[in-house]
Amino acid sequence: MKQLQITPAIYECQMDELTTEEQVVLRVAIEQTAHSYAPYSHFHVGAALMLEDKTVIRGCNQENAAFPAGLCAERSAIFAAGAQYPTVAPVMLAIAARNPKGELTEEPVSPCGTCRQVIIETETRFSHPMRILLYGQRCVYVMDGIRQLMPLSFTEF
Repeated sequence: MKQLQITPAIYECQMDELTTEEQVVLRVAIEQTAHSYAPYSHFHVGAALMLEDKTVIRGCNQENAAFPAGLCAERSAIFAAGAQYPTVAPVMLAIAARNPKGELTEEPVSPCGTCRQVIIETETRFSHPMRILLYGQRCVYVMDGIRQLMPLSFTEF
């Protein structure tokens, strides 16, 4: 038996090390945390999805007492883009969150498993990975595609 060593390529940087475009998308994600509806978890997540034509789609989590009827920030942005701009490829996704105290999280927050699979499906649909930015006050994680978080994904792309 042979053991495989899978190492994701995730970069850690500061906000000022990002391109202007990346900073803009991250700031939109941070702004979106204020529009989240999270009366149960009190964990407010914002997302911003930049499309190939530079359009930025906003998303935020929407909770519901009839769990799991709510929706994560990432999927709300991706599904809105799919409905409004079905032929325009997403190229960048930024995610930020506030904890129950209302403070931006110290560490970057990554997408849940369901969101990861939706991101994989979106990358597969457009045959193109998205640049993913995960914001934390301490640092920002940057990766080129969701496969850095799910290397053995359920897809052929």
